[in-house]
Formats: sequence, structure tokens, C-alpha cells
Amino acid sequence: MTTALRTGGSGRIRAGRAWIEGAFRPADVTIQHGVIVGIEPPQGPARKSVLVPDDAVLLPGLVDSHVHVNEPGRTHWEGFRSATLAAAAGGVTTIVDMPLNSIPPTTTVEALAVKKAAAARSAHIDIGFWGGAVPENLGELAPLHDAGVYGFKCFLSPSGVEEFGHLDRAQLGAAMEEIAAIGSRLIVHAEDPALLHEHGPLGRGYDAFLASRPPESEASAIGAVIAEARRTGARAHILHLSDAGSLPAIRAAKADGVALTVETCPHYLTIIAEQIPDGAAEFKCCPPIRGAANRDLLWAGIVDGTIDAIVSDHSPSTIDLKRSGGGDFGLAWGGISGLQVGLSAVWTEARSRGIPLATLLPLFTTGPALVAGLTGRGVIEIGAPAHLAVFGPDDPHAIEAAALLHRNPITAYDHRLLTGRVRRTWLHGTPVYDVTEGGPGEAPRFRGAPRGRLLSARA
Repeated sequence: MTTALRTGGSGRIRAGRAWIEGAFRPADVTIQHGVIVGIEPPQGPARKSVLVPDDAVLLPGLVDSHVHVNEPGRTHWEGFRSATLAAAAGGVTTIVDMPLNSIPPTTTVEALAVKKAAAARSAHIDIGFWGGAVPENLGELAPLHDAGVYGFKCFLSPSGVEEFGHLDRAQLGAAMEEIAAIGSRLIVHAEDPALLHEHGPLGRGYDAFLASRPPESEASAIGAVIAEARRTGARAHILHLSDAGSLPAIRAAKADGVALTVETCPHYLTIIAEQIPDGAAEFKCCPPIRGAANRDLLWAGIVDGTIDAIVSDHSPSTIDLKRSGGGDFGLAWGGISGLQVGLSAVWTEARSRGIPLATLLPLFTTGPALVAGLTGRGVIEIGAPAHLAVFGPDDPHAIEAAALLHRNPITAYDHRLLTGRVRRTWLHGTPVYDVTEGGPGEAPRFRGAPRGRLLSARA
């Protein structure tokens, strides 16, 4: 790549393969003041253009609608600076932050203001915010909706933190009625607590943990969400689908016109239970990573379009919390840290299955944007923010936890050799990340002060 866009986010990028309107095609992308103003077939000399190499592709900035940043309150788990730098290095230019595990949780207008103040100081990419639906604020969701959250997250089983309680079945129905009335969306951690069997220590073997959170728990909770979405007409979204056995019910509900979307995560598509070592609590998450046959069915849901989005569910914690209990899966903190590596991990697996990059890209871009109701994100089109990434699909990408930009150096992807790497990321037409500038052994470069913007659903 040569030259750079001028200060102020203006200039031109020439790519032989740019992801535009659902296909790769050659294009000159012209940017003025951080906005895409022209998309044309390449013409004439490429002077004063950023050139995307022939072995790379130009992508819209990725969207991740499921990220736990945890600041304020648990910033030692993850903060806005570390999270947004990691996102930029993974080609992600927009995230939507979850309402927990920060303190206070984003369940009131006042708490949202606290969260925004923390984010404004160190956002290297654009950030939107989910609100929380908990027993204490049911009937009072409208003020948070009016304050600009993109929807409301709830748990149907205990969340793991005392300050964010879960909804029972009656409260789920009440929340859906309220969501429908205000025109928002409910995003649901769908596990039925009556079918969970985790009670204290489980030992270092993964099988006991997996058995403690059976697929029947997901299926029961997802059935309840579908029933309430059908009854109320509310928009609902199933978070981090692990149980592929629930795909037929989701497929049928969509066919019936229920306003339902569903996501899965890189760890469910790239890791299998059979390969998780004893005591390796970095693989613990809820719902859990299941077996190889289940993973194959999730991939079928990707290919047939049932699954709408692939998002990180980046849910980090400290090493001490992950290692608590000496690797006992019942005592260790749950959550996968993978915001920086999602596209690379999923592309590596897809490639081995003969699935083209074109099949994946909507699930990392327009899919998560649709889930959150974000407009003009995850696209290269005139009028959209110039959020762009250069991705080398054949680039080797060796993952070392200590070299990732997440705050705590522990991840389920440690020591994996992936294929495909983000080389450069622009935010509003300004380069924010560049792996190509450093020489051998040098760290990737980040440019300038944080330029991320805080987004509002009411803007």
C-alpha cells in the first residue's frame, strides 16, 4: 500500500477487490471528510490513491454488536481503550457495548451517562450501547430507550453478577409487552435455569461442565422467547446460540413472520468440546462450547442463512478469575476473550470447509448492524462513514495471548495458527491501525488520539 488519506479523512482508495453490494469488485472509493462520496470502476493512474495490494481485499469496517467492555467498575477486566484498540486491530469499527459487567450496569439513564462519560475519553472506534432489562426496571424502560440505547438485554438464568438480575417467565412476557409498546428490541441470554445443573465445584474435566448446561436448557428458553415474541409482536434476538438443535424452531418462527434474529460466536464455530483440555478454563463460557457434530450443524445454519450474525461475545476477566479454583470448570469465571481475532478464526475454519469469504462477510457487517438497528454501518456505499479495513485472506496469523491488545493476556485462541489478518483499518476515513508500517518484529502502529464517536439510536 502506498501513501495515506489526507488529514481530515479525505482521499481515495483503489482496490482490485472491494466488498460492495454483496460482491467483490474493483473500485476507486473516494472519501471526503470521513464520508464515502464516490464509488467508481478504477480509471486512469492511481496517483494520490491508497493502493490495496492484489493479495488483499477492501472490506467495510466490521460491526460487533456483542461486546462486554466492563468500564467503569471492572475496568481491570477490560476498558474502552484496550477493547477499542483490539477491535480496530481486528477490523471492527463499530461495537455495541453490553449493559453488564460494568458498575453501575446500564439499567438507568443515569448509569448510561456514567458509561458514556467513560467511553468518551478513550474510544478508538465508534460505540453504541445496549440497555439492560432487569426485574427492578421493568415498566420503566422508556427513558433509557429515549436516551438512545439500541435495545435491552435480559438474562433468563442468573447472569453471574449480583447487580444484574435475571427475568422469570412472567417477567419475560412483561418485558416483551413493554418492548413492543416502545418500539425497541429485546436481546436474550436464553438458558432455562430449571434445566441447569451447575452447583459449585465440577472438577477439571470439561465433560462435567458441559453436562451441567445441557442443550435442553437453551431449547426451552428459546422456545419461551419465540412464544412471547409471537404473542406480543416485539422484536427479539437470541444471543450467542450454542445449541444447533434449536435452529429448526428458529427457522420455523422466522418463516411464520416472528420478528426474530439470532447470532452465534466464533468460539462455537471454531472450537469443539472434544478438544478442550482438562483445567483449561479459558474455554469456559455460557452457554458452553459443544461437540463437533453440533458445530457442523451451526455451520449449516450459517450457510442456509438462518443465523443472522457472527459476533464475539467478548467477555473478558482477569487471569486470576479465569484460573480460580485451580482450573475447576465450576469455579472459574466464564467468558471468551476474542474481540481481536474473530474474523481470522472463523475464516480459517470456513476455508477448511470450502465456504467462501463472501458467505461470511454479511454476518460480520450488515448482519450485526441489522441486529442492533444500526444504519449505514458495515457497508461501502455513498453516504456511509468511511469505515474500512484491508484484509489479507492468505496471511498467516499466529495468535499469542500476550501479544493481543485485550487488557488481560488469556484467550481460548492462544497458540492457534490462523489464516487471514487485518492489515489496516480506517475510522471516518482516518487510519487508526496499520500492521504494514512496522518492519520485521515491530509492533503494529496506531495513529493519533482516540477518534471514536458515541452513537445513539435516537440520533
